[in-house]
Amino acid sequence: MNILKRRPRLLILLTLAVVAAVTVTVVMVIQANKMKTVSPSEERDRAASGRGVPSGQVDCRKVKCIALTFDGNPGEPTDRLMDLLKEYKAPSTFFLEGRRIHKFPDVVRRIAKDGHEIGDHTWTHAVLTDVSDAQIRDELTRTERAISGITGGKVTLMRPPQGRTDDRVSKVSKELGMAQVLWTVTAKDYETDDTALITKRVLEGADRDGIILLHPLHKGTVPAMPSILKALRKQGYTFVTVSQLLAPSKAEPGKIYK
Repeated sequence: MNILKRRPRLLILLTLAVVAAVTVTVVMVIQANKMKTVSPSEERDRAASGRGVPSGQVDCRKVKCIALTFDGNPGEPTDRLMDLLKEYKAPSTFFLEGRRIHKFPDVVRRIAKDGHEIGDHTWTHAVLTDVSDAQIRDELTRTERAISGITGGKVTLMRPPQGRTDDRVSKVSKELGMAQVLWTVTAKDYETDDTALITKRVLEGADRDGIILLHPLHKGTVPAMPSILKALRKQGYTFVTVSQLLAPSKAEPGKIYK
């Protein structure tokens, strides 16, 4: 009888706990969405008047540019994906998780050698708004060291997992010399293996100065790439890395680009 009497109270407490957890999550998402973001065109406008882009580089003030970005561990960019990007002359930006980088050094080297840009996607794909400042710093620093140890280059861009960021993440990113990069289009390829749907989502959302988010891990993504690359090229887009999209300006540490 006592158990029966306590059950309604336990259910109420459980319900309140669930509501509280959901509320906290919603508040954090709203906070992330309220963070000030800077578009590529705004960043380019910040550059000194008359300043040109480096020799041989595309000037996205004059050309219709778009940036393909790929998130995941370095074992996921398959040879097929890399071959396609090379075939379509599509320099891209890869945001790599750090924990498996040393298992795939040749892949990391190829990404850099093929002219792609490498950014930091944390060590364990931790949601940075949920962890301490010390862990944010550790997640980013360990990954940056792993990447630079293989490529010899400095990492200046990072992407917070799930796009979750706040003032603390921005502060630590600034201290580490990294700018944050979100996206304007996601294929939501983590929800489906349907290559036609992935292609449709990308093409419907594509626009000048767009930043497209894709994940090579998921089965439908790489098979969708030939159609995506072919269609975007036909629409007059020039493929660039995120840093090229911002040129002649440079990404400012701590800022959020979208």
